[in-house]
Order: sequence, then structure tokens, then C-alpha cells
Amino acid sequence: MGLKSNLVLALAALLAVLLFAGTVWLWPKLARRGWRAVLGRVVLLAATQLTLFATVGLAANRSYEFYASWADLFGREQDMGVVEEHDTGGANRALRVLGTQPVNHVARGSKRTVGGRIQHVVITGERTGIRTPAYVYLPPEYFRKQDKGCRFPTAIVITGYPGTAENLLNGLRYPATAHDQARRGKMQPMILVMLRPTVAPPRDTECVDVPHGPQTETFFAKDLPAAIASHYRVGGEPGGWGVIGNSTGGYCALKLALKHPDRFAAGAGLSADYRAPIDAATGDLFQGDKRVERESDLMWLLDHRPPPKVSLLATSSRQGEGNYAETVRFLDKGRAPTRMFSIVLDSGGHNFNTWRREIPPALRWMSERLSVE
Repeated sequence: MGLKSNLVLALAALLAVLLFAGTVWLWPKLARRGWRAVLGRVVLLAATQLTLFATVGLAANRSYEFYASWADLFGREQDMGVVEEHDTGGANRALRVLGTQPVNHVARGSKRTVGGRIQHVVITGERTGIRTPAYVYLPPEYFRKQDKGCRFPTAIVITGYPGTAENLLNGLRYPATAHDQARRGKMQPMILVMLRPTVAPPRDTECVDVPHGPQTETFFAKDLPAAIASHYRVGGEPGGWGVIGNSTGGYCALKLALKHPDRFAAGAGLSADYRAPIDAATGDLFQGDKRVERESDLMWLLDHRPPPKVSLLATSSRQGEGNYAETVRFLDKGRAPTRMFSIVLDSGGHNFNTWRREIPPALRWMSERLSVE
């Protein structure tokens, strides 16, 4: 039974109701003095509270897609086996497609249409050796005969830590949103490359080239675009590429755009941090290297590096987000030719509901800044 299955949630709710009823029924018998009665009361109360919290947690996880499986919840990696093809001179070893699924869309009149395809892929970095799963959304226009030779603008989409790439498909609904916006003529069709920032699990590397460790920044800035370009009809760099993310992924997106304007024309950070933290999940990211530490601080980059020709979008809310003051500081530091944009909500927490309100305008904004010509 999967973590997000209806049966697990139903069983947890049923157990909580039964324990609550049992507590009410047995409480008079356990009201006596003595260690057995006290122990019985403690066990019943603890069990009832535990099942209630479990039920609420399971329901919240179904809504917000925090964890995809029991292994994900308990921090155990269970990577899918991948069929390896030996190099005989023509194989693309940078990207392998594991499966394809349609993006169903219900248009007006309840007529169901196919809104493109999602391919589950494994990407292997030529420079870094980093190997990670990802999802690639291909809009329906990608498969039309009249667009057979056309190239498409491409956005790398990065979720937060410790989120999963599936969050971008289901909880944040990037493919469905992109198709809906393009169908309504509000943005051009785009390819989306969706993955989590944790490309060296379980460590949170914050898209940093860790000295003597995972070269995560290089993977996102060089290996990933090269792998995608070797397999799909994408635009050239930098005009055809953007990067967007939420939370940790938002920090990665802004940093990648700031530091690699030769690769990306635009970067959007939804509820982003503006510097890489050091905690139990990250470990020592900098290994005493002050240059790496400084260049992992976006405020420092804006103050001390020549302003790049790139467009940056930062989002926050006046109530509910802890990064509002820093977002204002970040936006104020922009200097031409860097262009700064913002989405500021009146209220909204650090959660999927807030980001779902920001993703449609953020995708439209990015679409306006990407071109394959």
C-alpha cells in the first residue's frame, strides 16, 4: 500500500475513529487509581493522538505531495533499475528515455484532449558524472507535422528540497499549466525539464560545485542543457533557455541565471532563498573555499560581479513568507543590463497553494523572454 493511496488514508482515519470511540468507552473503567489504570489511559491517549496526527499528515501529503513513497518519507533511496546500452558508436549515453505518458487536458465542454507528452528520463552528466532522473514535458505542437523542423524554447524546472520531481507534475501541475496557458494564447509552447535539486541524494547540495564533492552547479548549467539538446529540438543558448524553481529550486534558478547568462536568458525564483544554508542536510558545502562561499550568496554576486544581461523574477508575499524583506533587498540591487521583475502577493505561505498562484504568470513572463531564433 503506497504512502499516497486512498486505502492507507482510509485505514488511518478508521483506526483514529475506533481509538477515539474506544477511549470514550473505556475511560470510566480506567478512571481508577493504580499503575495499570494510569498506563491504560496513557496508552489510549497516545495511540489516539498518534493516529489522528498520522491521518492529518497523510491527507496533507496527498494534497501537497511532500513525499512520494514510504522510502522517500524515511529517507531511503530505492532507485529504479535502468537498462544500460553498451556504446557501439551511435548511442546517446547522456539521456535515456524510460517511459512516456500523455498529459490529459479537459477543455470546455468536457472534451478530453491530449496536452502533450511527459517522458521519464535518466540524465548522465558528461563533465560531472552525476546521474539523475528527470521528466521532460513536450507540448502537443512538438509532434505536429507542420512543426516537425521547429525548435522550442526550454525551461529547466527545479523543485524544493527534499521534494521529488513528481511534485512538479502533480502538486504544482507545471505541464498542465503550460499547456493551458499556450492553448489560450498567453504563452508560446515550451519544453519543460523537471527535476529535483538533490542530484546527489540524500545530500542537499544547493546547486553548488562542492569542492572535492558533487559538481552540482556545473551539472545544471552545462551537462543538463547539453543532454537535453542532444535528444530534443530545443533552442540555442542563451536565448532559448530559462530556469525556474520554488524554494531551494528558486535559489538555484536565480543563481544559475546570474552566474551563467551565456546559458540562460531568464531565471525565476518562487519563494527563493538568496544564499546557500549550511545545515545537517547540506553538510560543509564550501570546504573552506571562500570563493565558492561568496559566489553562493546572490546578494554578494549582485554587489561584486558585473551585472549580467539576464532577466530575473523573484516572488514573495507580504504576509506568510519569511523572505519578503530579503526579496525587496534583492530586487533593489539590480543594475542594468540585468532586468528585475517581481510577483508579490498580499498573503501566502511557503506552500504549493501559493506557488500554484505564481506559476501561470511566471511561465508567461518566461515565455516572453525566450526565443529560439
